[in-house]
Amino acid sequence: MAVPGRLVSNDDLAARLGVDAQWIAKRTGTRVRPWASDGERLSQLATDAGQEALERSGIEPEKLDLVLVATSTADEIAPNAAPLVAGMLGAHRAGALDVGAACTGWLSALALACGQIESGRAQHVLVVGADFLSRFLDLDDRDTVALFADGAGAAVVSATDAPTGRVGPVVLRSDHSGSQLIRLSRDDHIRLEGQESFRAAVAALTQVTVEALAASGSRLEDVDLFVYHQANSRILRAVGQRLELAPERLVDYVDRFANASTATLPTALSVAQSEGRLLPGHRVLLAAFGGGLTWGGTVVEWTAPTPASASTSAQTPAAAQP
Repeated sequence: MAVPGRLVSNDDLAARLGVDAQWIAKRTGTRVRPWASDGERLSQLATDAGQEALERSGIEPEKLDLVLVATSTADEIAPNAAPLVAGMLGAHRAGALDVGAACTGWLSALALACGQIESGRAQHVLVVGADFLSRFLDLDDRDTVALFADGAGAAVVSATDAPTGRVGPVVLRSDHSGSQLIRLSRDDHIRLEGQESFRAAVAALTQVTVEALAASGSRLEDVDLFVYHQANSRILRAVGQRLELAPERLVDYVDRFANASTATLPTALSVAQSEGRLLPGHRVLLAAFGGGLTWGGTVVEWTAPTPASASTSAQTPAAAQP
């Protein structure tokens, strides 16, 4: 993963919004959020995350067949982010394309990567999620400004003959009837219908958890860690309560990283691994929900080795780091 070095605290926002810092924390679960500085480019942050993923995997960039970048906030409309990332990484023989599914984008890109591998059309795919949502915020809008952040996360997905380490069927869903709940128009700000979005997210994430488990032949008790899109802590708690999940089985890093859209799933996986919560042999349920409306889920058998630099007390990064 990689995040900007600029950190914006609740205190930084509270005076402008006419509230106190605790009010923000209670509504969102966030204490501090990484925001990109002027001149910082999403494609570079996505490249940083991709480089770290390649180094951990031991796969050389020229071995990549495909680079997928899930984003709604590429630096330009054209070129897309993915060709830039592939070029900066040295993945000169890889195809490259952006994937747009709002906050479900990284999970959707993972589904595409798995499909390419399962069909025999690719051996190694880099899947990146990166968004700079701070650039589309109305700084006077209480409903959005404290929720969103910037960041990037990545994973290398490779073909295997091993009986473990599988990505289960990725269940993807959509419903255009909720398209007005979360919107970002060109040259405008993020607009959010908070209460309606909350209810839709909790219902969708709960239901797709059940569907993803059924698709993979798993049960709730088989899963070691539940990693949901890190929209806000209230949503995560509500889903956990509906599914009767013990808090230690549910990942919540919203306090440190807020909602960076497509980056939240790979970021949460990276932090969980660095803190020793995600180990080889674990089963992980991934699920996301975003504008469109879009949502989805899958079960992953985790086999990635824990990096030597991992600690049990990872802190909020002050600069881009794994």
